[in-house]
Amino acid sequence: MRRLRKVFAGAYGDRVPGAPLSPMLATAGALPSGSEWSYEFKWDGVRVLALFSGGPPDLFARSGAVVTAAYPEISDMYLPPGTLLDGEMVVLDRLGRPSFTFLAERMHVRERQRAARLAVQHPVTYMIFDLLYYEGNDFTGLPYLARREKLEELGLTGPHWTVPPSFGDGAATEAAARENHLEGVLAKRSDSVYLPGRRSPDWIKHKFDRTGDYVIGGWRSGARKLGGLLIGVPTPDGLAFRGRVGGGISGAAEKELLGVLEPLASRESPFAPGAVPREDAKGAKWVRPELVVEVRYGNKTPDGRLRFPRFVRLRDDKTAQDSVEEDDDGR
Repeated sequence: MRRLRKVFAGAYGDRVPGAPLSPMLATAGALPSGSEWSYEFKWDGVRVLALFSGGPPDLFARSGAVVTAAYPEISDMYLPPGTLLDGEMVVLDRLGRPSFTFLAERMHVRERQRAARLAVQHPVTYMIFDLLYYEGNDFTGLPYLARREKLEELGLTGPHWTVPPSFGDGAATEAAARENHLEGVLAKRSDSVYLPGRRSPDWIKHKFDRTGDYVIGGWRSGARKLGGLLIGVPTPDGLAFRGRVGGGISGAAEKELLGVLEPLASRESPFAPGAVPREDAKGAKWVRPELVVEVRYGNKTPDGRLRFPRFVRLRDDKTAQDSVEEDDDGR
């Protein structure tokens, strides 16, 4: 396994600390059509790489953090040493739909006894969608359909893991995803290779709701202690202001956010000079721009502010540098 890690490290200068490599990322966009595309359901979970070295797999989050202890259900999975899988960890509700609320209770747990209890209450399913290495052989340079064929040949169907289907009809895939209240559809060029650490137009994520990842630059009190988050996107001059987010913050989310925001208190605003209007800056408590949140919104005003924004979740798996603003193109 040391040799395999050296292979990864030597092949990719963009590997993340602790993980074999950094996962390939999709570009947001309208759903493409044509025979050159393949389609998968988009699952509302967290990205996880599974590395096998002769026993239970080592699991890595997109950030490179080791998350093996959080998901004890996956410890029964076995593949030959030198195998690396890419997929999404989800928790399915009683209707078989992904529930990020239930997953959020599990994804940061590192204490084994607590993880075992939660595994009974809210078991995960590992949705495996790519085979990157097998028995030490590098498959990342193979076309998507070839990797997909080899992945399906492995017969990876277990109590807590599966290979979800891939389709050739984008419109039908979208209709099925909407009917089942899924997050969206992923379109992948059938001949695309796997590009570690790259956000590529060869993979397109088509979300049914407009969402984005934004950096918290400050917060304000209101009827509650945490009345709203002041969010933005990084620029060379500081954060560009994208508005104030107060909706969707539950009592539990408020407690979690305050717990991570208060230690980041700063005397200076991280926003670009003049970016935050006076009425929004009034009473603001500034923080170092290190935390990322996912926000759901209707559309944007001409000056870039989000309309009808609602807090979705804290993105512990992303850094401020990962907060890349994408166009509103119907995703």
